[in-house]
Amino acid sequence: MKKPKIKAYYLTALITISFCAINYAQQGTVVINEDPNIDKLLEIKKDLNKDEKNSDKYKIQIYSGTLAQAQSAKSKFDGSVGQWRSQLVFDSPNYKIQVGNFRSRLEADRALLDVQKKFSDAFIFKPKKEKE
Repeated sequence: MKKPKIKAYYLTALITISFCAINYAQQGTVVINEDPNIDKLLEIKKDLNKDEKNSDKYKIQIYSGTLAQAQSAKSKFDGSVGQWRSQLVFDSPNYKIQVGNFRSRLEADRALLDVQKKFSDAFIFKPKKEKE
């Protein structure tokens, strides 16, 4: 009867040593080799994205009309929906409130559903690129 006790002791020791070995085997280091020009490219991309007039993005227009009513619509939007940045733009003879800067039409469509709850006349448009 003593033999099974010895086997159990060795089995327990073997399992304990195995778990310890597995735990230590999971350690390592990661080295990332990055081209130094990547930082320069990211800065150029940021500068291009700042120029919204020449972007390939979509916007939502919620109002077009007089300055007083445009300011009222802008404050109403910022106070209620306000999830996206609103902008007051003068396009002779009207003042317009434009919202967002969406990368895709699908993203703009999803935002339009929220905006139309408060501004039923809102619509999506793609700003014209300025000629250089």
